[in-house]
Amino acid sequence: MPGAGTVIARRGLILLFSFILIIVIISAIIEGSGYSKDIYDALVRESVNAEIMALRRGNPNVTDSFIREYRENLTIYYRKMYGLIDEQGREIPPYVRMWNLVKRALTLDLGKTDKVEVANVVPTIAPASVFEIIATVLPRTIIVVTVGELIVVIIALLLAPRIAYRHGTLVDRLVVAYAAIFTAIPIWWLAMIFIQIFGYQLGLFPTSLRGVATVLNKFWDNPLLNFIEVLKYITLPITVFVIWSLGSWLYGLRAMLLRVVREDYVTVAKAKGLPEKDITRKYVLRVSLAPVLTNVILALASSLGGMIITESVFDWPGMGTLYYNAITAADSQTIMGLFVVYVGVYLIARFILEILYIIIDPRVRVK
Repeated sequence: MPGAGTVIARRGLILLFSFILIIVIISAIIEGSGYSKDIYDALVRESVNAEIMALRRGNPNVTDSFIREYRENLTIYYRKMYGLIDEQGREIPPYVRMWNLVKRALTLDLGKTDKVEVANVVPTIAPASVFEIIATVLPRTIIVVTVGELIVVIIALLLAPRIAYRHGTLVDRLVVAYAAIFTAIPIWWLAMIFIQIFGYQLGLFPTSLRGVATVLNKFWDNPLLNFIEVLKYITLPITVFVIWSLGSWLYGLRAMLLRVVREDYVTVAKAKGLPEKDITRKYVLRVSLAPVLTNVILALASSLGGMIITESVFDWPGMGTLYYNAITAADSQTIMGLFVVYVGVYLIARFILEILYIIIDPRVRVK
């Protein structure tokens, strides 16, 4: 059986190769389909027209011949800037642009966006660095979606084994009903109900959460006061997220643990009169640790991508809102940057899982 270090290194190389391959495939789709070129051509036209309009306003007597020459020079300048032509004015082939995109993605040189809608999520002034925008927005999603997911996971891990332990009782049936109801309810609809009741009618929480960006930007000026202010903003979305997610987590972990609690060794432990908490910790959760860890870590990693519709409903300036604005603005730079970050986080989570699997179950080292 190979050593733990060998297995971890091998799995790490496989995941790294997977990351590079995914980036290459997505870059090929973006450039090979002509999607990126169409966007850049539109950006060139918009930029040139904006420059010419500004010139006409500042110089009403400018001649048409000068405008034509100015347009040609500007078009060449912007086509070079967006990587459509080289310094000699020759068209850069799609496969060259694809590899340039791969290189920039792998080195986190995500470029700049000139889309005002995307820059406003921070908020900042366009053009702005895509990497800096994502780095600013990501913590906002963490303090709502990821923290909400973590709260749900902790509650589910505490309650699910006890629910599975009491299979068929009234408590078990209530959990099943709760999961069925809230799985059927869209989270964005639940969010609108909470905003209507607790925001507009009772006035307990802000109805638009975009203002949290200003509070976070000046957080260290007065940490205590700003922390209380941030709590006002995050309480409503976290509450909605926990209420909506808890049912599916409880039901999923309950189903996962039901087989374990029916095993003979659990029955023997009960017959011996061992405390329920010891049975849960030593005989139920420990045996189910691998699948539980898989669900928990991958869920936390996925939460970093944000929730597009829910964040839009709350007007929360997080990753989901950034995704939405980048897609509606056809901002390929930001879309690619978000994709690189999300895939990277997911594969890092997979690598952590591989290490944990080897620690908790040495049998996975076997080829």
